Amino acid sequence: MPTPLTPIRFLYRAVDLFGKKTGVISGDRRFSYAEFGARCERLASALRNEGLQAGDRVAYLSFNTHRLLEGYYGVVMAGAVVMPLNVRLSAVELTQILNHSGAKLLFFENDFLPLVEHLRSGCSSIRKFVPLDGPVAEGGEHYEAFLERGSPGRVDWTGVDENSPAELFYTSGSTGTPKGVVLSHRTLYLHAMSVALLYEDGDRTVDLHTIPLFHANGWGHAHSATMLGATQVMVRRFEPSSVFQLIQEHRATDMSLVPTMANALLNAPDRERYDLSSMKRIMIGGAASSPELIERMEKAFRCQVMAGYGLTETAPVLTVAKPKSTIQPATEAERYRRQAMAGWPVPGVEIRVVDSQMRDVPRDMQTIGEIVARGDHLMTGYFQDPEGTAAVMTDGWFHTGDMAVWDEEGYVHIVDRKKEIIISGGENISSLEIEKAICAHPDVYECAVVACPDDTWGEVPAAIVYRKPGAELTTEALLEFLGTRLARFKLPRRIEFTSEPLPKTGTGKIRKLELRERFWAGKERRVQG
Repeated sequence: MPTPLTPIRFLYRAVDLFGKKTGVISGDRRFSYAEFGARCERLASALRNEGLQAGDRVAYLSFNTHRLLEGYYGVVMAGAVVMPLNVRLSAVELTQILNHSGAKLLFFENDFLPLVEHLRSGCSSIRKFVPLDGPVAEGGEHYEAFLERGSPGRVDWTGVDENSPAELFYTSGSTGTPKGVVLSHRTLYLHAMSVALLYEDGDRTVDLHTIPLFHANGWGHAHSATMLGATQVMVRRFEPSSVFQLIQEHRATDMSLVPTMANALLNAPDRERYDLSSMKRIMIGGAASSPELIERMEKAFRCQVMAGYGLTETAPVLTVAKPKSTIQPATEAERYRRQAMAGWPVPGVEIRVVDSQMRDVPRDMQTIGEIVARGDHLMTGYFQDPEGTAAVMTDGWFHTGDMAVWDEEGYVHIVDRKKEIIISGGENISSLEIEKAICAHPDVYECAVVACPDDTWGEVPAAIVYRKPGAELTTEALLEFLGTRLARFKLPRRIEFTSEPLPKTGTGKIRKLELRERFWAGKERRVQG
């Protein structure tokens, strides 16, 4: 008789097989898997006592801590949907997301207390705000006290509908407005099984959670690590010296990075003072990697380093540039080149590179097409957006919006983005969203936002602004105006004012490619997930 596929089973596997082992390390706190499991059960019980119903959304505004990781299991065990929020978003953006999701409860770290005060008045659906740490407001309840109202006890997962929602993640607005990506129990279970095959040492792994768990590259392997009984070390905030210290102290073997993190580690002046010899595997994704970066990382950490690719909508991992037995690179340079590519599909995933008619383009590493994917761990759809969901699906194939080339071995190399998206430090930034915010200024007649190269972040937003006649808008004044409307990382790093209207096509559209090209003259713009 079939049993439902749910990530709850991963937690109980860890409890049953590795219960006495240290499972989660967060700051100065250590929890065995038995202790961690009991806390998740208490959370589930407390949420049910609070009156949460099946399918209710529970939001988190938190850095990487054991409390956030508990939500990945406790919320789901309660039948609710866990919804980690991007802590870099503004109050306006978070209010929009929370209202769209209809979240019933918000757990938050006190670092975000000023932000939460704005959310209290703007998010009517939230019935309870619970601080995860620090002081509690009068009449409020601390997270640990909230847990005490629950009781440990094995949750019967056999009645779970594996196709029901378990997690809800909002994209960073690559199409202008953030979309809620619904991931089911089944999707998460099968994705974790695929990712687990990338681990080599199972319960001997010490996995460093370097990327925020609200980010696709962060939460994409937490379930696999639990299932395998790996020790999970939470990195509350990324800082090179702290990462080095955690690697040395806990003998970490695995971690995932975006390229800007990798560059920060490579350029940290104190790196050689730490013992980093325990590292075995480093995954790089979320933005373009380069053969040079892969080479430098391998030489610095003396371990295997490879890139990967995926999207929030695919839970997220689609491909990994893992060495393939059918390919024997002729040179080290060729090996680094392949390990910097998006790679080839993980089990359970099919990838194609197609033209506008859904026909496969030649596997010649020259002909460009769009990556489409299907498989076991695609999203259920966009939350309350059937039209948006239908727009990205064709006969069961998901349109990624990424343009790529491929070869006979199934290796995919991404060469550009189909949509006007800026990938800065691993974050997807919508040019349309920034343009809307700029055009809201009363002195702006029109504007365009494009990617321009940056040595640190890969690329950053650049704004070309045409002011209304007689207006004297300055860069400083515009940035101050945008500061209340956009997250800091979305602010344009370069603003140019033009005395002429922006160039347009015959249909009145601004020629953004023309504007972008002058920033990238003589440079190669490589975009990879």
